[in-house]
Amino acid sequence: MRKKIMSFILAGTMVCVTLTGCGLTNGIVEQTQQEIDEAKENLQEETKELSGDIDELNESLSSAGEDISKIVNDTINGTTEEDDQMKADEVAALIDSIYVQERTDETDAQCKAAKEAWDALTDAQKELVEGEDADPDYFGRDTGDASKDDARNADEIGENEILVVSFGTSFNDSRVEDIKGVEDALQAAFPDWSVRRAFTAQIIINHVQARDGEAIDNMDQALERAVANGVKNLVIQPTHLMHGAEYDELVEALANYEDKFESVAVAEPLLGEVGKDATVINADKKAVAEAVALAAAKDAGYDSVEAAKEAGVALVLMGHGTAHLAKVSYSQMQTTMNELGYDNVFIGTVEGEPEETACENIIDAVAEAGYKTVVLRPLMVVAGDHANNDMAGEDEDSWVSMFNASGNFDKVETQISGLGRIEEIQKLYIEHTKAVIK
Repeated sequence: MRKKIMSFILAGTMVCVTLTGCGLTNGIVEQTQQEIDEAKENLQEETKELSGDIDELNESLSSAGEDISKIVNDTINGTTEEDDQMKADEVAALIDSIYVQERTDETDAQCKAAKEAWDALTDAQKELVEGEDADPDYFGRDTGDASKDDARNADEIGENEILVVSFGTSFNDSRVEDIKGVEDALQAAFPDWSVRRAFTAQIIINHVQARDGEAIDNMDQALERAVANGVKNLVIQPTHLMHGAEYDELVEALANYEDKFESVAVAEPLLGEVGKDATVINADKKAVAEAVALAAAKDAGYDSVEAAKEAGVALVLMGHGTAHLAKVSYSQMQTTMNELGYDNVFIGTVEGEPEETACENIIDAVAEAGYKTVVLRPLMVVAGDHANNDMAGEDEDSWVSMFNASGNFDKVETQISGLGRIEEIQKLYIEHTKAVIK
């Protein structure tokens, strides 16, 4: 086509020259010149179209090359997108099967199978894991070094045992600093007694076992171990915050074993007796209030709670919350803070029970008090999932996100630190244990 147009242009030019030479009118020459110009424009348009066709052809070839490459790789590796999702779904199902609160005869095998299946996935396949409770973080999240922990599930207990019962956590560093911190302190304080561990959350026990290979006893396993080892005197020290639902479940589980020992005693949880209403406080709550408020202030860079207050810093302590009657303990902790003169300390809960402890209510209270800097810290023995996600997580419904979104504060900080690592708290557990041993 291009050759024909060029020939037409050359021929037209020669005709133009010839006609001019013959003395023809300027009109004929101009007409010929116009035809030549039109031919040039047509050539340019066709050249553009041809260039576009070439570009489109190159893109098609490139896309086809990628498709061919993927097909070749899938053939070599024996996998497709459908295969990837299928393998990820299989792992998700295995995780969901151990995300349960009941231990069975199959639990150990299920934990092993879930981890082996996860390890067999590619990095891309791991990102596709999604189930009712499963996600890539179940095995993939780095929560610290589990090898620093001690499951305290050894036999050869002897006649005297202190069984430290915790809800538990799958966050390795927090388990070491908070739960193991309390256990180590008790063992040092009572060298003639063997300190052992039990978790009440089978979901967490399974998580730690599957991911890290660490086997932690549940309540029944720990009590069976005590019986098998010939323990005569058993002391249960809960690390629970209060006389709540988990404490009640602990007592119920123990009822089936009480006749297996010469003596059995259950020590007080951290906050001691509950009390009838928000005005009733005790020495335990006062000790906890002083210890955690001071720790929060110091970690924020202040020598005292009062110094933080003078700097315009509010300390917000986030507990779990509960529908249990023991929820009044949170209100009592707020009363304790007020009586200590800690007007810049606010007690909240994840569950928003009691109602005044809900996040939105705490935001309003802190803002109305005029504080522009906020420090968030868990009022929990362990800085585990609630502290890392509900308090300090990146989701819009985390406490740090909601405090920032309110627009009321210039600065919002978080402290991932459980009560169990505070020395004064460990001493309080020791006092509770000593009271029942006597």
